[in-house]
Amino acid sequence: PARQFDTRTTEPISFFLSSLEDLLAWQPNSNDDFNVSAVPLAKRQPPLHSKRPRTLVCHDMRGGYLEDRFIQGSATRNPYVFYHWRYVDIFVYFSHHTVTIPPVCWTNAAHRNGVPVLGTFITEWTDGEKLCEAFLAGGEEAYHAVSKQLARIAQQYRFDGWLVNIENTLSAAAVRNLPHFLRHLTVQVHSAVPGGLVIWYDSVLQNGTLRWQNELNEENRVFFDACDGLFTNYNWKEEHLERTRRLAGPRHTDVYVGIDVFARGDVIGGGFDTDKSLHLIRQHSLSAAIFAPGWVYEHLGEENFLHNENKFWGLLAKYLHMHSICTLPLTTSFSLGMGTSRFLAGKEEEASPWYDLSAQEIQPLYLEHEGRLSISCCLQDAWYGGSSLRVQGTIPPNEERVAIRLFSLQMPAPPKLFLTLVYKLEGPHLNKFAVALELSTCDSGTCHEGNDTSLPEPNGRHQPRFLPTPPPGLAKLLTACNHSSYGWTSQCYELDLQDCTLRELSLLVSLHQRSLQEMPFTCLLGEVRVLDAASMVASPPQVQSLTASQLWWQ
Repeated sequence: PARQFDTRTTEPISFFLSSLEDLLAWQPNSNDDFNVSAVPLAKRQPPLHSKRPRTLVCHDMRGGYLEDRFIQGSATRNPYVFYHWRYVDIFVYFSHHTVTIPPVCWTNAAHRNGVPVLGTFITEWTDGEKLCEAFLAGGEEAYHAVSKQLARIAQQYRFDGWLVNIENTLSAAAVRNLPHFLRHLTVQVHSAVPGGLVIWYDSVLQNGTLRWQNELNEENRVFFDACDGLFTNYNWKEEHLERTRRLAGPRHTDVYVGIDVFARGDVIGGGFDTDKSLHLIRQHSLSAAIFAPGWVYEHLGEENFLHNENKFWGLLAKYLHMHSICTLPLTTSFSLGMGTSRFLAGKEEEASPWYDLSAQEIQPLYLEHEGRLSISCCLQDAWYGGSSLRVQGTIPPNEERVAIRLFSLQMPAPPKLFLTLVYKLEGPHLNKFAVALELSTCDSGTCHEGNDTSLPEPNGRHQPRFLPTPPPGLAKLLTACNHSSYGWTSQCYELDLQDCTLRELSLLVSLHQRSLQEMPFTCLLGEVRVLDAASMVASPPQVQSLTASQLWWQ
């Protein structure tokens, strides 16, 4: 069927629904299997519903369903990718189709990094008025049918809920039923999708008029009260934020104040001035909805996209709240889900462009420190996939080492950890540097390394012991201990901890001998793994009843 398969190539594609009839007629079927997300939503700390202000990203690019619609990837050169997941709490895929089902590659990438994904249910213009009249102006059966279908679609494709955007005027009968529809949809989504969300866009008022308010007020509060949150329009001033904060009361973090990165209309700041808007929003302890951050790609072009993207998010970083990884194993080769080549164990297997966000791996923190340190993506060389992580910096004069934070963690440490690191040093002074991993733990009087007689680490920083060979029974999993391949060095480590909470995983770059000059370094990271020793020894469950379908031989 043309909805699920590209008519030109027969490849499976992600799709949308264009009408109320399509939505009500929708039924899951076997042609949909490619569209079901294969990655469960990773746990995170703090949980989404903690009371700190959140950050929502609303992705709207050229009508949507571009190269990202190809479920098994495409040969796209310089595609748009998003990878600053650590700073983002909710991801919305937006288009102007009535029912925007997020392309499954976005759900996979976001879930792997602990971020829930919402689709969009939108009505607009005169067609939207007719559509709303058809399902809202009558009895509850009609709008119950719509909300049940939307919840079933989210459940079937394993994304996490809906942004609802009614951008047309409503009759008195339709607007009377709108809060009931929203409440019913929210209940349905909560029951069908664990942790599901329904967010309302600031558009139509309680009297049915279409007039954007740029705030939460008595004209739109009835819709906010019926669902999980409000996404405001973009043309607000500080007095709007003050009134919103007062009216929202204890639910102030459920108001997502809109920021249009394209800075259309009368706005505080967009583009590289987006931080001005975000600064004001955070002063009032409200959540933020960053609309169309693809501006970096669309407006500034593809050429320097990765550099510009890091600059854009770097400017916002101080107003964004990170979420931490809270489960093991943690394993990543830093792939962005795109590349100019494909690498396997350090060897270039294929030199051609590719794009597949489902293959994006867990992403680290991309940090910059006053020109002394930067973390970026390297497409020219990789251990596995299409990219590695380039860590560049300097060790100041008379200093011995520098620690670069890669991941924020928040979990109890298991008694024994194995860690692996694959890296490659670049530049003229390779032999002057040593590279290792460092784990830091939260301050607590009880936490210590090794056995009961060990003293607690004074600063909670632990350098795991180097393992020249893997322990018996784990040789297969830790094949690459103390091994070099295509210029990459692989190392394994172990660490015993008692009563500790893991806080950070860092890369430690140190000098064999201190220098009177500052020493610049460049290190590529190919892979990092942090493994709970106990769970590695357990044998994995047997796979049963494996079937293969939808095969197309070429």
